[in-house]
Amino acid sequence: MLIHTRGAIFAIWVVLMAAGCANTSWTQAAVPVSNETRVPVLVELFTSEGCSDCPPADRLLEELDKKQPVPGAQAIVLSEHVTYWNHDGWTDPFSFTEIDERQKDYGDRFRIDSVYTPQMVIDGAAQMVGNNAPEVARAVANAAATPKKPLTIADAHWDGGAAAFTVRGASDPGARLVAALAENATQSQVARGENAGHMLHHVAVLRSIKDFGSNVADGKQLRLSGGILSHHKEDSAPARLIVFLVDRKTGHVTGVAEQPMSR
Repeated sequence: MLIHTRGAIFAIWVVLMAAGCANTSWTQAAVPVSNETRVPVLVELFTSEGCSDCPPADRLLEELDKKQPVPGAQAIVLSEHVTYWNHDGWTDPFSFTEIDERQKDYGDRFRIDSVYTPQMVIDGAAQMVGNNAPEVARAVANAAATPKKPLTIADAHWDGGAAAFTVRGASDPGARLVAALAENATQSQVARGENAGHMLHHVAVLRSIKDFGSNVADGKQLRLSGGILSHHKEDSAPARLIVFLVDRKTGHVTGVAEQPMSR
């Protein structure tokens, strides 16, 4: 069963934000917060261009990325497009099966009856309907209250269509190091399916992901294929590299960092 929740909550949040009278975590984020005081939080959105309930969640993810409205949190976002809507008249050009498998793993871990879109997963520790702005804000704030292990990316650059980089602070035998490449922004003019006739915009679209395991030496150079980056040569696409540590027992994200990929 696929769960569809209309974007009413998101719409209400937008109106209240504009009026400046909502008493939610995101409203309170109008006060600027120094980046030095922010804790990085991984926010994953499982979405599809074939799902009519997903565009509000896509916009919510973009708001998180651009405005960083949750005090104390630095939201590091990933838009992850599943394939199981592709049979419904529109093939999402950003979907691939590894994302389906990743979401299924989360479904098993959270013990939900079925995977669904749109779904937000916060630091691998909480999940909710992806267009529920207040609940997403609470989960991001809660995640930011938990200190992260130091993690940094160094010397990230394109090399023969792959991202080459090093990671500092990843020597934790109880955690797996995962790296992801995401395209900064994409868009599609959808011709068929539930979103037919709409131009859809996405941010931080996952194009490649790899689990490096726990035997990664601190400072060792790693490589990750660029995947298929839209309308660009792989070594010139506007992209971002995201690395994160996943606790082997709980599946929670214990450290996360991102770095723009330059030409």
